[in-house]
Amino acid sequence: MTRIATDIGGTFTDLVYVTSAGTVGTAKSHTTPGQFEKGVMDVIEASGITPDAFISFVHGTTIVINAITEKKGAKTALITSQGFRDVLEIGRGNRPDYFNLEYKKPPPFVTRYLRREASGRINYKGIETQALDLSGLPTILDDFRAEGVEAIAVCLLNSYANSAHEEATLSRIKALWPEVSAVASYQITREWREYERTNTSVMSAYVQPIAHRYLDDLTGRLAEAGMTCTPYMMQSNCGVDTIKNARQIPITMIESGPASGMWGAATLGRLIGETEVIALDIGGTTAKCGLITGGEVKLSTNYMVGQTDVSAGYPVMIPVVDLVEIGQGGGSIAWVDAFGRLHVGPQSAGAMPGPAAYNTGGTEATTTDANLALGCINPDYFCSGTMTANMEAAGAALDKLAQKLDLSRQETARGIVRLANNNMVNAIKLISVNRGHDPRDFTLIAFGGGGGMHACALAKELGIKKVAIPHQSGVFSAWGMLLSDLRRDYLQTQIVELSAAEATQQLSDTFAALEEQAYQEYEAEHIDRSRVHFLRYGRFRYQNQEHSTEIDLSDGPITADRLANMLEHFHTTYEREYTYRLDAPVELVTYHLIAIAEVDKLEPKKLPLGEGDASDAIKGYREVDYLGAGIHQAMLYRGDALVPGMRFTGPAIIEEAETTIVIPPGMPCTVDAYGNYHILTAQ
Repeated sequence: MTRIATDIGGTFTDLVYVTSAGTVGTAKSHTTPGQFEKGVMDVIEASGITPDAFISFVHGTTIVINAITEKKGAKTALITSQGFRDVLEIGRGNRPDYFNLEYKKPPPFVTRYLRREASGRINYKGIETQALDLSGLPTILDDFRAEGVEAIAVCLLNSYANSAHEEATLSRIKALWPEVSAVASYQITREWREYERTNTSVMSAYVQPIAHRYLDDLTGRLAEAGMTCTPYMMQSNCGVDTIKNARQIPITMIESGPASGMWGAATLGRLIGETEVIALDIGGTTAKCGLITGGEVKLSTNYMVGQTDVSAGYPVMIPVVDLVEIGQGGGSIAWVDAFGRLHVGPQSAGAMPGPAAYNTGGTEATTTDANLALGCINPDYFCSGTMTANMEAAGAALDKLAQKLDLSRQETARGIVRLANNNMVNAIKLISVNRGHDPRDFTLIAFGGGGGMHACALAKELGIKKVAIPHQSGVFSAWGMLLSDLRRDYLQTQIVELSAAEATQQLSDTFAALEEQAYQEYEAEHIDRSRVHFLRYGRFRYQNQEHSTEIDLSDGPITADRLANMLEHFHTTYEREYTYRLDAPVELVTYHLIAIAEVDKLEPKKLPLGEGDASDAIKGYREVDYLGAGIHQAMLYRGDALVPGMRFTGPAIIEEAETTIVIPPGMPCTVDAYGNYHILTAQ
């Protein structure tokens, strides 16, 4: 019997399995855009494990983020409060390009003629000041039918404080039009900010029909193939959830793959005694990095889709792993602008046509083609040895660029990799230096197909002293899914001044109510209370400030002493991020309760450490261009032959089935008891 996890990436679909005997195996297949479930079934077939042997199945998908970024969701309508029809159009004044007088806001996902209003009002305290009037709803729905609407979002004013009007509206829509897909904001978030809440509701409705079809098709095919276990979906909050809940609110899967990678990095960090970690995931299309402090992944509900240097993007108010994502991966295309300057990304060759070396129709030089030219990748052991790289095509693509730059092929390849590294260094600075953290205090855990190729160079540039590359890092995000528990986040905006006499009672009562809600929802899915435990957080601010800072609130009764500790924790956290603290009243703005239900999951086991000699794993030598460190004869090691306890020093290359690890000259590498590689980049 086997536990399975699958992760759809921009280029490859990954699979990790663990048998009841503890054997860990992996598989990869090409992602199949337009029919993602086919790629999942392909990788399951490649693994040699049949679905009737699954005892658990966890899946991460890009279906939601792809539908949004490619604008391929359902035709969506919005019902909102009277006077708030244009909140999507008004948005925020947060344009990134302040001096562009021709700047245009991103167009809303619902055009104005499909945005309608309902009478009725609830104030910010949750008190009804005007009764809800749904007498015009039948006419509105008739208009929506005539316009071919497939999904409806409901977002009414102040429903985070009292959802009664939204519940009544949603219930009436389902009674009048059972076939339409509909979602209300209270089902997704109970935080304030009307624009963000409205946009989140709209985007959830926008992806709901396509997510339903995908999940139904996938589970149907798995059931036909013999799977009988309960399938789980990876969520953006680093936990898994049931298919039933994921179908209801599919927007929670918007960053499911990256979340599992960050969770895997946090888990690995705790295993190897590294709780301060910068996690870096370099795939075929993007590079993603996140900060892990105290062994915990940071989450944010200020997630932006499609935010760039020239676009403000779209807010999504759900708990999402706090990361920076850039268009920089193995398939990132190198190009020359009108001024003769070289750029890398964000455009990607993707799975099809792929880098020029794939020999599947790609003609543009990519980061992968450059790494092949520099000797970092073995052309004869390409893509897990399933193909031989077409070095002639890769060379032709590089020569085309070299001619425009008036450089040699080698210099052009070096320039591509240097630029890619520089882009990733800047991304890491955004989640560390820009938030008051010194990268030199962290360990870099790098994974994904390209993580091991760039990690040491990035660490050297940032002054990071240690790099850890997970065993089987090419499928690490799928591995992280096997380590995740069921998790649901409950957020409730409710302003409480912490100096008030009744503050301790208010905090205790509200957390107790949220915990009871979580218990009831889990019990409705036959999950016993004994399996559930909670983590408490609070979002605090100085009185009347605009934004808040989240801090951890440990378990136990909230007393006056604990309240004082919370305040000091807030002051310290705020000062680290903003460099100052204020002598001003502090308010709790939002309660954040995490409800975790334990499930059967992978428990990594240590292996005995052997002798330090790694000579048995040597497979040969290859000339490698290490950029700043020069060209060296690198020792080539077989990843599957490196066992715990082995040690060696660069220049070296480790070739694994799903990735290549580049170790510059003078950097010592050790294999730990879990099979991970520890590389010291500074003594």
